[in-house]
Amino acid sequence: MNYRNLTLVIVALAILPGLVSAQNHDWPSYGGDNGSTKYSPLDQITATNVDRLGVVWTWDSVDNATVATNIAQGNSTLVPGGYKGTPLVIDGVMYASTSFGRVVALNAADGTQLWSFDTQAWASGRPANLGFNTRSPAYWEGGAKKRLFFATNDSYLWSIDAETGRADTEFGIEGRVDLTQGLRREVDRNQYGVVSPPLVSNNKVIVNSIVNDGPGSLEMPPGDVRAFDPETGAVEWIFHTIPQPGEFGNETWEDNSWEYTGNTNVWTIMSADDELGIVYLPVGTPTNDWYGGKRPGDNLFAESLVALDVHTGERIWHFQTVHHGLWDYDLPAAPTVIDITVDGRAIKAVAAISKQGYTYVFDRVSGEPVWPIIEQPVPQSSVPGESVSPTQPVPSKPAPFESQGITDETLIDFSPELRQQALQLIEQYDYGPLFTPPSLRGTIVHPGWGGGGEWHGAAFDPDTGLYYIPSASAPILVQLREATRGREEMGYVRGGPLGVAGPNGLPLIKPPYGRITAIDLNTGDHAWMVPHGEGPRQQIIDAGILDPGPVGGNSRTGPVLTPTLLFVAQQDNERSLIRAFDKANGAIIAEIELPLPPSGTPMTYMVEGKQYISIAVGGGTDAKLVTLGLVN
Repeated sequence: MNYRNLTLVIVALAILPGLVSAQNHDWPSYGGDNGSTKYSPLDQITATNVDRLGVVWTWDSVDNATVATNIAQGNSTLVPGGYKGTPLVIDGVMYASTSFGRVVALNAADGTQLWSFDTQAWASGRPANLGFNTRSPAYWEGGAKKRLFFATNDSYLWSIDAETGRADTEFGIEGRVDLTQGLRREVDRNQYGVVSPPLVSNNKVIVNSIVNDGPGSLEMPPGDVRAFDPETGAVEWIFHTIPQPGEFGNETWEDNSWEYTGNTNVWTIMSADDELGIVYLPVGTPTNDWYGGKRPGDNLFAESLVALDVHTGERIWHFQTVHHGLWDYDLPAAPTVIDITVDGRAIKAVAAISKQGYTYVFDRVSGEPVWPIIEQPVPQSSVPGESVSPTQPVPSKPAPFESQGITDETLIDFSPELRQQALQLIEQYDYGPLFTPPSLRGTIVHPGWGGGGEWHGAAFDPDTGLYYIPSASAPILVQLREATRGREEMGYVRGGPLGVAGPNGLPLIKPPYGRITAIDLNTGDHAWMVPHGEGPRQQIIDAGILDPGPVGGNSRTGPVLTPTLLFVAQQDNERSLIRAFDKANGAIIAEIELPLPPSGTPMTYMVEGKQYISIAVGGGTDAKLVTLGLVN
């Protein structure tokens, strides 16, 4: 196309903003694009017609019959929880994975099943850590080949022909690569697997892993990240998340703890700037989550955002968000690739949300923070053998999107009596500001390991620079005990009660207990915050307290964003909903009932001129994909 014709196209798009609505529009990766913006330019569904959204088709998971058989046979461990997948749509075909590790193709217009492929991952038994769940396959085209890459709970990477639904026998061995092979030490398949989609970028298939968070020993599987050739399955590169001798950061694992420490894996979703050729890894927590006496030092690249060269796997830059982590504060979601303008300067940036409620924003090329991140002193540990980092990095901007720590500012205060009861309840434990370390007495950690932010992630609006973050508030209790029963080498492990109840069965902290926050990433300022859902509002009223209004609930999915609306789903008490919010102020414009509780992040696409929104709901013997469109 010459420049004159290109200019005409741009002018036409400017004059006819609805032109995109006349075309098919895909959702080719988990986050809508490899930058995980969760944004689509589709504008057919608007604030004026969103109340006409209704279910136009559903697909019952092919897992349902297998789960029912397992239950009938007394195999209660072979039952998945919530269905967490987010489907892809390419050229009118929807591709989805199931909790048991099957991959299906559906007609995206009506849900008709075109084919189903069974990896048999479920037959290996209950997988490590999170149970049966998968998030999505990944799509690749090369020459005449169209492939789906799918990594399973039982540690295989499959290549599936997207047109036929058959394994690509030229890939690996009969269509699959064994992911337990080629790591730094022998790996127990019961302790290691994959739940998140591979990342396909620049002709590389990049795969991460989950590792059991309840370790039975110091030596757990390593969380190394690998890239594979999409045609052959050959390993292209490997990145050691725990640096080996001679590699940058090895000295941060003191007393040779790099030799045996495991985990430090990228369990959640990865992202990439395909044009720059940079992959962004949100790296997780090392063994064990709560006690670091057996891994002294800062422990790079645990709990770090790491930027790699997609072609070589070499580190370009990194930033460690938690030094020597003791709180399971790994980065939980895919970093978001964004373009912003700060103080008149255009910046190619990347933003990462955290469980503790921070948003870290960096120049995605250089790794320089967009706003200063300041090392601040934190409380020290009383646990024998523990050596806490004296400081932790705290962003100066944006401000936290969640309450942090247990202080007068965070405790429940509906009445002086409730506040006094809450103070009495917590006095038996240790508590304080964010980064108060676990203790033998027990430490109240807030936010807990469920966030703050979580794996569902955030969404970015390229037109306004607003960043939308669903989050939740839920303190946990971390009490350390001396390890026993063959785990003595670990020193201390978590034990005892897992939480602290508030007074009269109410929450320990102030609301909101779930919220959606919009942050202007051009300024670093919060634009608005709203409670997400009713939450325990009625329970509070029943306790004789003046109606506080919606107080928000912990249930949430990831967002999906369009030029007109923000969509987030939730199980709000007895109601299963997807809500449409006004992007400018967080006002609820519409609530659309779902047949079952939502667990997957929604997505949107267009086929034959009609826009749809699809979401995974239910679980166990009744998991479904529900697809909404304009009706009536």
